[in-house]
Formats: sequence, structure tokens, C-alpha cells
Amino acid sequence: MADIFDKIIAGEIPAYKVYEDDDVLAFLDLSQATPKHTLLVPKQHVANIFEFDADLAARVLSKLPLVARAIQASDSAILGMNIISNNGEIAGQSVFHSHFHLIPRYQDDGIVLPAPDHSSQYDAAKYTAMAAEIAAQIK
Repeated sequence: MADIFDKIIAGEIPAYKVYEDDDVLAFLDLSQATPKHTLLVPKQHVANIFEFDADLAARVLSKLPLVARAIQASDSAILGMNIISNNGEIAGQSVFHSHFHLIPRYQDDGIVLPAPDHSSQYDAAKYTAMAAEIAAQIK
């Protein structure tokens, strides 16, 4: 049975894409713990980090710095970033398709992990604008 990320990768569910190649898809997390909170997911379905082999890990994890730099470059107010991957239900994983949260950190952003859901503060126009700002920084 396909999970929500498989459906996003297949184009069955829309997403605010930031980056895509043969191995990964990065898109805005609808919860937006902080502005420009992005998810990076492998296109190959693996439930969690424990299912990665060395080749898949190299192809997927090597994209984290690329996307992180683009997020940071898209907004001078971004002072740092949490990169989080919950692996297994006990660790807080709720979608069982491996994924990495890239959560930009801002001065006095009030974030106390786990990250809160601020999706009510965003609409399609804001998601589209943020995704475009990040995508423009991919080099």
C-alpha cells in the first residue's frame, strides 16, 4: 500500500516542490514548524534509515547539504537549521517512508522540539512563494 510520500512522488498528491532528481524529492512540510520547513524523501521506498544500503544512503544523504544551503540562502534571517529524521514509531515516526526534516531556525523562533504545527498560518500562495524562493537557490 502506497503511503502519502509515495503518492506525492508519483504526482498523485500535489506538493510544493523545492528540489527533485532521480533519487530524491524535497518539498515544503505543510506543518511549517518554522517558515521554509522542508522534507527530503528518497524516491525509493524505504521505511526508515535502517533500510538504507550504502549506495542509497550516498545518493540520498548527499543531497541534504545542497537543499540545506538553498534554504539558508533563501532568507538571511535563517541563523541555523535542525535536520531531524524520526526512525520507528517509538522515535516519533508517523509516516513510514524515510524522510528528513530540514527546519530553519530564526532568532527567537520559539521552537521547542518536537516542532509544532503552524499549517493554519499558511495558504497555497505562501507555500508556493516559499518553495520558489528555495528552489531558486539550488545550484
